[in-house]
Amino acid sequence: MNVAPRMARLGTESAFEVLARARQLERAGREIIHLEIGEPDFDTPVHIKEAAKQALDAGATHYGPSAGLPELREAIAKHVAETRGVPVAPEEVVVTPGAKPIMFFTIMALIGDGDEVIYPNPGFPIYESVINFVGGVPVPIPLREESGFGFDLELFERRVSSKTKLIVINSPENPTGGVLDRDQVERIADVARRRGIAVLSDEIYRQFLYEGEFASIMGLPGMREQTILLDGFSKSYAMTGWRLGYGVMPPALAEHVARLMVNSNSCTASFVQLAGIAALQGDQTPVARMVAEFKRRRDLLVDGLNRLPGVRCARPRGAFYVFPNITGTGRPSAEVAERLLTEAGVAALSGAAFGAHGEGYLRFSYANSESNLRLALERMRPLFESFARK
Repeated sequence: MNVAPRMARLGTESAFEVLARARQLERAGREIIHLEIGEPDFDTPVHIKEAAKQALDAGATHYGPSAGLPELREAIAKHVAETRGVPVAPEEVVVTPGAKPIMFFTIMALIGDGDEVIYPNPGFPIYESVINFVGGVPVPIPLREESGFGFDLELFERRVSSKTKLIVINSPENPTGGVLDRDQVERIADVARRRGIAVLSDEIYRQFLYEGEFASIMGLPGMREQTILLDGFSKSYAMTGWRLGYGVMPPALAEHVARLMVNSNSCTASFVQLAGIAALQGDQTPVARMVAEFKRRRDLLVDGLNRLPGVRCARPRGAFYVFPNITGTGRPSAEVAERLLTEAGVAALSGAAFGAHGEGYLRFSYANSESNLRLALERMRPLFESFARK
C-alpha cells in the first residue's frame, strides 16, 4: 500500500525499539538487564487491583462518556486542586487511555501548518514527532548539563515569535531528571502570559521529586486559563499497562479534546477508570515507598557511573532516569548504547534518541532492582575501560 506522505513525518519512541531488540536477544538465550524502559518495576498496589476486580464484577465493561466517567473527573479535579493550589472543575478534565493522547490531542487541536512549538531538547521524543506530524515547526530549547538541565531561558525568550502557538515544558524531565525551579517556571509563565501562548505542562513525574520543591505553572497567577496539564497513573501508581491518563485544560479546549477521543478511542475503559479513583483516594503509602526506593537506587547508580572511565553523571533531582555524559569515551552515543546491549547485555538508550542536544549522553532507567543495577555496573566496566585504552 502507498501510505500518506505525512507518515514520513511521524517518529517513534526508541525505548520500545530497544526493548524489542533486547527481548529478541533474550529469546536467543542472552541475559539482558533492562535499563531502557521507563516503567516502574513495582506491582500495582493491591487496593487498586481489587477496585478493578470489583468494577469488573459489577459490570463496568461497557462504553462510558468520551471525556471520562463523571466520578473520576471529579476525583481528578479535587486531586489537582489540592496538589497545584488552583480550583479545578470536572468540566476541565478529559480522561484518556494513557497520558500520551493528551499530548497528541493538544498539539492536533492547537497547531496548524507553520505554527511554531517550543519544546525541551533533549526531551520526550513524541513532542517533536507529533509537532512534525501535524505540520507544525519544532523549536527546540537546549537543556544543558551545566545548568542542571533546565531551560536555556535567554535562548527561550529569543526564540519566542509571533508564530509561537504552544510551549511544552516537562518537569521533572525525561530523559535528564532535571527539574524546573519556581523562578524558571515564573519566567516561562511571564512570557506565555504577555504573548498569549498556551503551555502544555507535562507533569507525569511530579511525585518523583527527590530534592527541592515542585512548581506547577498551572498554579501561577493567570496561567490556569492558558495551561494544559498532562498527568496520569502509569508512573506514580505503577499502572503502565492499565493505560490511564488525563489532561486538565480550559473547558472550550476540553470539548475539542473530547471530540478527538470520540473519533479515535471512543472512551477509556470504565473498570480502569474506577481503579483510578481508588488510586487517588486510597492509601498513598505504596507511592511514598516506591519514591524512597527510587531515590536510593538513583544514588547507587550515579555513584557507580561516576566511577567508570570516560563517564560523568550529574545527580538528577527527579523522575527515575540518569543521563550520564559519555563524551569522555570519544564515541557516539548510539555506538555506546549498541555495544552495551550486544556486548555487556545492558539495555540503555542513546541520548541522541531524545533530540540533537542529547548527543554525548546515555539514558538509564533505574526502575530495576538494586542487584540488577549493581550487576549492570559490573558488566559495563570492561567496555568503558576498553574505550579508555584506545
